[in-house]
Amino acid sequence: MRQLDAFLQCMRDFGWVEGQNIEYRMAFADGDMQRLDQLAAELAAQKVDVILVGAAPDVRAAQRVTTTIPLVMVYVTNAAGLGFIASLSRPGNNITGISNQYEETIAKLIEVLHETVPSARRIAVLVNENSPAHTTFWAGAQAACTAFGLEPLRVAASVPAQLDDAVAQMVANRAQAVVIPGDAMHLSERARLLELLRPTRLPVAAGFAEFAIAGALLSFGADSVQTMGHASTFVDKVLKGAKPADLPVEQPTKFELVLNVATAKSLGITFPQSLRVRADEVIQ
Repeated sequence: MRQLDAFLQCMRDFGWVEGQNIEYRMAFADGDMQRLDQLAAELAAQKVDVILVGAAPDVRAAQRVTTTIPLVMVYVTNAAGLGFIASLSRPGNNITGISNQYEETIAKLIEVLHETVPSARRIAVLVNENSPAHTTFWAGAQAACTAFGLEPLRVAASVPAQLDDAVAQMVANRAQAVVIPGDAMHLSERARLLELLRPTRLPVAAGFAEFAIAGALLSFGADSVQTMGHASTFVDKVLKGAKPADLPVEQPTKFELVLNVATAKSLGITFPQSLRVRADEVIQ
């Protein structure tokens, strides 16, 4: 996985060499949120020195089992609003790391989609109600759609088994495009989700570059590889004695726009030249 490789390389750059002065214990739920509590409890029981946690559901699970082991978050949205930290500048507990202000990111994602497919007015927004961040995603999408004169359609898929029904609901509600915010479960199920959406011929815009790489029309969001690499700075400081409460939470500094020209051609869509020159990656 590109993100994990980036993190491990950055840790090596800090002098942490696996087998010499550090040991990694990997735990992946692979989108199955029912396993998060168990995995978090297992790591806490092992009395690890720090836990690197991904999205909001991961942080919530870890938060339930420990208030003492330092937690470094990576892909969390609105950390203060979700109660993970007191504020960005003063986290105040055992949690620090990186928090994305997703209201701004999803607004840009919808703006790029609207610029690419201006005729699409009814926008299906896929949310995961099991994620603490889903209300933030939906509120941000609503505000952005309203700003561009679009109609947002809320569609929920909180477990993989609900994806079929979610796509059917999009079709039944006459959606003209689909927005998939940055949710971990949807990301892990991206291949199946895009396969379900392919027959609908709906343009898909997503918050993770992996979606565009897998066949979505486009993506815009924080550079997940760079963000994961940067998370190593927090882990390094904690391992050297810093307290999470004293480490201000940062926001992503690099964002990436990925356009899939092959998908656009299959849908009869042409990306505006203004977008092509701004794109970080164009998939032919």
